[in-house]
Amino acid sequence: MSTRYVVAPVSELPDGGRLIVNVAGRSIGVFRVGDDYYALRNRCPHAGGELCRGRVVGRLESERPGDYVHDLTRPLVACPWHGWEFDLATGQSYVDPARLRVRAYPVAVEDDHVVLTLGSGRAD
Repeated sequence: MSTRYVVAPVSELPDGGRLIVNVAGRSIGVFRVGDDYYALRNRCPHAGGELCRGRVVGRLESERPGDYVHDLTRPLVACPWHGWEFDLATGQSYVDPARLRVRAYPVAVEDDHVVLTLGSGRAD
């Protein structure tokens, strides 16, 4: 079973903006990047820092040395404590993708409001 929460009017979350909200006892960062919305648990699994207060960056990829692509369509958030980066869409770690992740939550826009969905499982 899941529960939906209206967290803010869309007007309170401009492009490039973020909100830190407390929902059902959880601190969650809600981000807007272009027309996309993301929500992550506001706790870095590395050392417990407030992950969602970090800077949002694009993913840097390379097929060979000296050739880099900065992909702004796949945003990451960098923890302000140690710089560990996590994918905004999935919560997967960029540092150690096989072992580390932070909880990502479904978020949508409905009737000009940002709506967050939390499940009832322990992982929330």
